[in-house]
Amino acid sequence: MTRPIILALPKGRILDEAAAVFARAGYDLSAVFGDNRKLVHECGLVRVLVLRNSDVPTYVAHGAADVGVVGSDVLEEEGRELYEPLDLGIGRCRMIVAERADHRVDERAQSHLRIATKYPRTTRAYLHRRGITAEVIELSGAIELGPLTGLCDRIVDITQTGETLRQNGLVEVDTIGEVSSRLVINPARLKLDGDRLGPMIDALENAIK
Repeated sequence: MTRPIILALPKGRILDEAAAVFARAGYDLSAVFGDNRKLVHECGLVRVLVLRNSDVPTYVAHGAADVGVVGSDVLEEEGRELYEPLDLGIGRCRMIVAERADHRVDERAQSHLRIATKYPRTTRAYLHRRGITAEVIELSGAIELGPLTGLCDRIVDITQTGETLRQNGLVEVDTIGEVSSRLVINPARLKLDGDRLGPMIDALENAIK
């Protein structure tokens, strides 16, 4: 019996968008929407694992999944050696720097700048490029709360529309980069199973044209 291609997809909005792209490429993943409590779904020749976005690169890197879809923000932060053949053009947003609208920061004059983020590696690289010295505080959620409680002066986070920032009295002060979801593949698996993974890449590339 042929082993299924194991595909790791993130929960949430990107799952819906990714399933639509795969459908256009000829892969019916509709079974993933049948029972949202299940984390493993059999979709014909593809077995889908539904994971947290941040866990997708780990599963692919360790060979527990052959292929994955994950945001470029996570890939930048993780720094793993994965093959990234396609930008799928979904899950688009921006990685930004923000601060309180009523408490603007002079980053050059402030003696102890504190920045809270889920992306410490990316944030430190950004600060290094800008020549800014700051303490980076790692959080796992509700990043917008940091400046409101005095935990930090600024945040680095992703935003799609900026509405959550505005609702919490924050304003953008810089854009670090654009974010979108990428197709990632375990390089060793591509060598072993290129006869099936190659056509999948080609079909997805045609689907996003």
